[in-house]
Amino acid sequence: MNPRRAQVETSKRYKLVAAALRTNIAAGRLSPGLVLLEGPIAALMKTSRAPVQAALRILEEEGLIRRFEGRGYLVGGPSSKDDPIRRDLAKLGLRISNEIDSALQNRGLWERVYDEVEAAVAASLIFGDFRIIESELGEYYGVSRTVVRDVLSRLHERGLITKTASSHWVASALTAQSVRERFELRGLMEPEAIRRAADRTDYDKIAEALHQAKERDPAMRDAPNWVDFDRALMTHCLMRGPNAHLIELIQQNRLPLAAASRALTKLGLPEDANAAGEYLVLFELIAGRAIEAAAIYWRSHLAGLAEKNLARLKIVAVISDPPVGLPYLTPRDV
Repeated sequence: MNPRRAQVETSKRYKLVAAALRTNIAAGRLSPGLVLLEGPIAALMKTSRAPVQAALRILEEEGLIRRFEGRGYLVGGPSSKDDPIRRDLAKLGLRISNEIDSALQNRGLWERVYDEVEAAVAASLIFGDFRIIESELGEYYGVSRTVVRDVLSRLHERGLITKTASSHWVASALTAQSVRERFELRGLMEPEAIRRAADRTDYDKIAEALHQAKERDPAMRDAPNWVDFDRALMTHCLMRGPNAHLIELIQQNRLPLAAASRALTKLGLPEDANAAGEYLVLFELIAGRAIEAAAIYWRSHLAGLAEKNLARLKIVAVISDPPVGLPYLTPRDV
């Protein structure tokens, strides 16, 4: 394989998207004032919105694009005065190099596998220690050893698995201590992220989520629940902050906690009936631009949430047969 192509294919997805946009801006195909929206870019590059969001933040930091009063970004630096121009990106004749296009598509396979394996591994953490069998993982998904190693390397980077002295991949149990520590980290990072994102938060979206919640009967099936609110908090507030590394740490720290919560719910354990209401309080504060009050409230909320999660986790101790059911995940002998 061409060494340059190999280098491109190992790049993170958001870096590939940023590189493609950067090239087209430099060539003038994305002209000053053009409105860039996450959805159309994601569709054009056949990727999800998350890497597009990260790519746009990078270009903003580089001074190639800027925010404005409407949705999305405008091509041009912070001192540009161009009026917004809205055009169909698919008709602009943008050029995406064969290397980047190929890398985006090739990464698609292992990323789809990764998403499923990540969810399975994270959910298993509430039942004990598990070993991941590489050969079984490859056979189960019908992928090469290279893809398997990419997936396991990413899981290792995100702290979900470790490698033993005997070179076995292991997913270690989510203990009461580790739950406390992860919620302690949430209490340190997330309130600060709310503060740092104050100038970039999409207040209209937060207010819209708040309005919709108040308009719907909580007893109805389509009424927003805490998961909907949490997704809105991440998308419209926390992820819009200027520190990409802080955002990545928050996402990584939340991952096993969220997966464990989903697994417990599937087992029939009731969720916190007050969770949605507590998010409403937070959204009221954010929508009212009471950012410091929102940060203080969220830290207090997370301290209480830690105790609720620990109480749910204790119930799992009476379950002797973990319902994992995947050939590549096997309970580790103690």
